Amino acid sequence: MIDAFVESIQGLIASSGFAHANWQCLVMIVISCVLIYLAIVKKYEPLLLLPIAFGMMLANLPMAGLAADAQGGLINILYQGVKMGIYPPLIFLGIGTMTDFGPLIANPKSFLLGAAAQLGIFLTFLGAILLGYPALEAGAIAIIGGADGPTAIYVAKTLAPHLLGPISVAAYSYMALVPIIQPPIMKALTTKKERRVKMEQLREVSKLEKVCFPIIVTLVVSFLLPDAAPLVGMLMFGNLMKESGVVERLVKTAQNELMNIITIFLGLSVGATATAEAFLSPKTLGIIALGLAAFMIGTAGGVLFGKLMCFVTRGKVNPLIGSAGVSAVPMAARVSQKVGQAEDPSNFLLMHAMGPNVAGVIGSAVAAGVLISILSPLLG
Repeated sequence: MIDAFVESIQGLIASSGFAHANWQCLVMIVISCVLIYLAIVKKYEPLLLLPIAFGMMLANLPMAGLAADAQGGLINILYQGVKMGIYPPLIFLGIGTMTDFGPLIANPKSFLLGAAAQLGIFLTFLGAILLGYPALEAGAIAIIGGADGPTAIYVAKTLAPHLLGPISVAAYSYMALVPIIQPPIMKALTTKKERRVKMEQLREVSKLEKVCFPIIVTLVVSFLLPDAAPLVGMLMFGNLMKESGVVERLVKTAQNELMNIITIFLGLSVGATATAEAFLSPKTLGIIALGLAAFMIGTAGGVLFGKLMCFVTRGKVNPLIGSAGVSAVPMAARVSQKVGQAEDPSNFLLMHAMGPNVAGVIGSAVAAGVLISILSPLLG
């Protein structure tokens, strides 16, 4: 009887996670705990960083079978929404219901700033190819520069699904670190005089303009670039519901219940792709470095184009709003406001910065469509 008991204990230990743990899974669990700390204590994009971090922890638990590629498991079922490209467009639907395109409509020149901030995506794409990355991987990595998590996930799952975990973590980490990464770049590229520029108050935008805008953008972008239609179309549909004023119940559902459910499913399942085998490799370090470069170049591109507009308009555009051309809404716009007010407390740039900020959302989706359109023939 004692022998049977000992054998039972030995069998229990042998089948436990402790017996199958290795240093790689322990490192990944530590990384997930660090991300949980950043989400809870530092409040860095907690709505997505927390589920991603916990999904990463679940995926690296020995013998638990909770990785995204564990067939038939809970996480694997949730992950189908990522693989089939369902979650990112639905996230864009929710974003659309919460976005005011008024500042962009009132100042259409903001589109140029949003486009300039996508420079980091395409320069990093070329740089990654020169460094030896396959074109499909280079495209998936470069989209991190748009500072848009759902777009990064959408492109990665299409072009390089095996890199989805590292790319997602990098994209959301840099989104969360916008207040830390951007200000030094903005200050280095502008003069004190430029940072103190005050801009004229934006004109009032009519309801007709706000209703027509999402319809026109959807048609123009989708005809020019069909691969961008899923993201841009859902973004604009959400915004049309908001601006129409006739489907308040649907708007509230998209803003709250639907957005929250998709965020949980997306975060958990994407985090569960970050297994030790996929994450702990030299390629992951390269992804993190290239993603940071893309984001920094995008910020610099927006600021430098803002300087050009400041020169052309003879001091009517504050270059700081160009940094908001990345797609981290509304955090990037708030950073423009904060840096501007540090030079002049009476300067209010937030609404002006929202123009290029929401243009950056459209711009990152368009950039995603361009990359997918160019690289899709390589998918075989």
